[in-house]
Parts: sequence; structure tokens; C-alpha cells
Amino acid sequence: MLDFSGTDSYIATRELMVAVNASVHLQRPLLIKGEPGTGKTMLAYEIARAFNLPLFTWHIKSTTKAQQGLYEYDAVSRLRDSQLGDPKVHNIANYIQPGQLWRAFESDESVVLLIDEIDKADIEFPNDLLQELDRMEFYCYELQQTITAKHRPIIVITSNNEKELPDAFLRRCFFHYIRFPDQATMKQIIHVHYPNLDTKLIHQAMAVFYNLREVRGLKKKPSTSELIDWLKLLVVGKVGNNELERIDLKEHFPPFLGALLKSEQDLALLEKTQRKYN
Repeated sequence: MLDFSGTDSYIATRELMVAVNASVHLQRPLLIKGEPGTGKTMLAYEIARAFNLPLFTWHIKSTTKAQQGLYEYDAVSRLRDSQLGDPKVHNIANYIQPGQLWRAFESDESVVLLIDEIDKADIEFPNDLLQELDRMEFYCYELQQTITAKHRPIIVITSNNEKELPDAFLRRCFFHYIRFPDQATMKQIIHVHYPNLDTKLIHQAMAVFYNLREVRGLKKKPSTSELIDWLKLLVVGKVGNNELERIDLKEHFPPFLGALLKSEQDLALLEKTQRKYN
């Protein structure tokens, strides 16, 4: 298999390339952490695209149970069908709904499996998947059948650090933290999204953006995805680089601030900072 080196729509740092390729060659899940908006989820999509592999996505919620990734047995439907005399009730397989792990395991070709935001689930959720991710198999009690992976999938697991993950789970993963892009990398990312954008506008917009990130006490610093949205609004609003050059966060807000700050606490903090200097 070819090594991952990013794609034409996803700028990967050398450290991220090393992490992806190490995970692939070690055949261990890749655990990705980083600030929201740094491209953790998109990484799985781009790995699948780079390797030309199918992608299976399992987006985790607070109510998600590990069993749902394996399969779910619909006993209620089977009971209803038995009361109606439906002949399919005699085959229990009709009431087994394969989860994303089952689908990935049974695929006739290697796939990329995304387990997105694993830290949203209950603290025991990662432990409940230890054996399945380690041995690449699980047992379906209703069918009395062991489901074994035909090909070991490339597994990408994302986390926003909302909960600490168990040590036993961490030992089975290759870990990488996506650091916030420096200005040189950010320029490359912007160029991917807006190849024809005026370089002076980019320079001034990035100056405002990084200055805003430096404001102490922000609950949520603006992310890469928010910068991309903000640049689009600057273009639509015909905001020139000269206007951005005159912006001083100590005196007034930048235009379309709602694309960058996402809470009233952070807005109040910025207002307080301005009052301090005025």
C-alpha cells in the first residue's frame, strides 16, 4: 500500500503523515486528538480518498453503546411479525442489523473505519471495544457465529479530550495530536480553499485571526474551519485588506466576528479587554 502524504484538498504536516503511515504499517488504530476544527474527522475521509478505499463512519453520541457498532437485534419486530404470522420470523438473521464494525469486517476489500468523537460516549465505551479492535473479531450470540475481519481495516479514532480514555485502550492505539497550524501551514490550507485570493488580504486576515487567538481567557479560540468561513465572508462583504490592516482588537471588533467567536462569554471578554485599554 502507498504511504499517505496528504491530498490536493488536505494539507498534512510531516508529523501527521508519519503518524498515519505508522498506524497503517503497525496495523493499530490511529487515535487523533486536537482542537475542534483542525481536521481530525476529515483526515479519515482523506485517507480513504488517498488510498482509494471505501469509508465506513461511526459517529459517536453520548447515548452510543459499543454493541451498536457490532450489531443490534430487533426483538420487538420479531415479536410483532410472529403475532402476524410472518414466515420470515423463523430466520433470526432477518432481525440482525449489522453495525459499522461488522460491515467493515465483512467487506471484501480493505476499508477505512472512522470512529468519530469516541470521548462523547460513556467512559466504559472504549473498554467494551478492546477485544474487537485487538482480535478483529466478535461473536454474534443470536446467530451463534463468529464474525472475523476479512481484511484488517484502517481505523481512525478521533477525540476532543472531553474524557480521559482508559490506559488499556490507549496501549492499543498509535497516538497523534494535531497541533494548531503555524502561519506557513495555514497559508497552504487557505490556498487549497481559495487559490485565487489576494495575498495581501490573506496576510491581513491571518494577522487579525492569530491576534484574536492570543486573547487570554477565550473559552473557544477560533479554529481553522472558522478562518476559512470568515475569509469567505470577507470576500462576499468586499472587505479590503486596507480595512483589515487598521483593525486593532483593543479598539474595535473585526467584521463578521460571529464567524470567529461562538459564545457570549468570549464576546464579553473581548469587550472587557477593549474597555481596559479605552
